[in-house]
Amino acid sequence: MKNTSSKDACDKLIFALDANNYEEALSWVELLSGYVGMFKIGKELFTAVGPEIIKSIKEKGQKVFLDLKFHDIPNTVARAAQAAVSLGVDMFNVHASGGGQMIKEAVFATRTCADKLGMAGPVVLAVTVLTSLNNDDLTEIGFQKDTSELVLHLAKLAKQSGASGVVASAQDIVMLRKNLGDKFIIVTPGIRSATETKKDDQKRTLSAYEAIKTGADYIVVGRPIRTAVDPLDACRKIVQEIDAGLTGR
Repeated sequence: MKNTSSKDACDKLIFALDANNYEEALSWVELLSGYVGMFKIGKELFTAVGPEIIKSIKEKGQKVFLDLKFHDIPNTVARAAQAAVSLGVDMFNVHASGGGQMIKEAVFATRTCADKLGMAGPVVLAVTVLTSLNNDDLTEIGFQKDTSELVLHLAKLAKQSGASGVVASAQDIVMLRKNLGDKFIIVTPGIRSATETKKDDQKRTLSAYEAIKTGADYIVVGRPIRTAVDPLDACRKIVQEIDAGLTGR
């Protein structure tokens, strides 16, 4: 390790690699390798540069979370899942609102493809409710449930359909742990540092310390590191918060 924080704490930190081009993305990987456990590739970067960035990150011995939130007819999502396995990603997600059959077929395709390739398959997560949405947003869309009710409903559906875990707001962790147990993986996005006061489009989030202490398995951090004057120092501080959160459990 390059720093003094525990490896367990670093492993729980996923960096949102929201870069505009291949070179910028690789520079972040080179800077943060050894300080974070996984690099998240979302729609922005994947659309800009394609699968080559995944290959490059894997060649550097780093883990990849492919965050494309697959949501389509079951057959299409199953084929996308197979493609994700072939790329060697360590984690990817689908939208739970795509339905139980879609999730089941994605999980089955993942396992089948991984077995065929003789490799460990990636973790399959289901996205519940985006952290940028609140109750008013759900009402506008047409949902009858509030955020907590809908998150729990979709998380239960995901578990019943074979997903390994969910992507959910840190504010939903207590409820999810109570209803789904300790082994169901919870990844919480939009996490901020405890010292950060800047507001953005994330409406339902917590600090890194609070999320981990409450029971998150992984946290996703982007802008608090990416826009910091000293990104590496910001990363170290978040890892320290994770370490404190683990100690406080």
